[in-house]
Amino acid sequence: MRVLWIGIGILAIGLILLVAFDDRGEVLGLSTDSFGRLVYLSALGAVLCAGILASGQRFGQTVRTLAVWLLIILALMVGYEYRYELQDVASRVTAGAVPPSPLSMTDDDGRAIVTLQKRMDGHFEANVSISGTTIRAMVDTGATTTVLTASDAAQVGFDPQALVFNIPVSTANGVANAARVVADEMAVGAIVRTNVPLLVAESGRLGQSLLGMNFIGTLSGFDVRGDRLVLRD
Repeated sequence: MRVLWIGIGILAIGLILLVAFDDRGEVLGLSTDSFGRLVYLSALGAVLCAGILASGQRFGQTVRTLAVWLLIILALMVGYEYRYELQDVASRVTAGAVPPSPLSMTDDDGRAIVTLQKRMDGHFEANVSISGTTIRAMVDTGATTTVLTASDAAQVGFDPQALVFNIPVSTANGVANAARVVADEMAVGAIVRTNVPLLVAESGRLGQSLLGMNFIGTLSGFDVRGDRLVLRD
């Protein structure tokens, strides 16, 4: 209790000095902000000492407990200070482990940069969000328009039964007919476009949805760096 009263006394004296010297802007050669922090930390230290003494723990055990808590606090502080760097590392690990996962970053001009990892078969694939629903699409710079399979179109919210398939398109399985639709919103990572025209292939005529040039062509640039495809908004 004696140590606790010392802490309360430190806090009270510090507050009195802060009030008395507030107009001068400094107390005992320290700025009022620095002196206030010193008083706060001193009072807090006295309260902690009082708690440790009152607990009746051995000195060695107390030191170990304090060391563990200091390490936890330090780890939390480091994690908070480097939260954005850790987020980028996590995104890179995810992009490498799951190739369709886009890694989104921002350049110095505030524009989004999305990086895609190459699949084992040599193609680039991306998780594409269309009106809030995510599908997988292979990047195809030879495709003029983004083309959805019938199943992906149904998943996004387009009813293949209500579409008119009257547009001929070339696919790996030959020439097929497709229907024209418009997506309210389409996004690859942090790159977002609105009112994007799409094509929906007839059922069974397209093995996988294709991310075409009507989306890629809106970018400021894209290039391949080894096993990575970099898209710039």
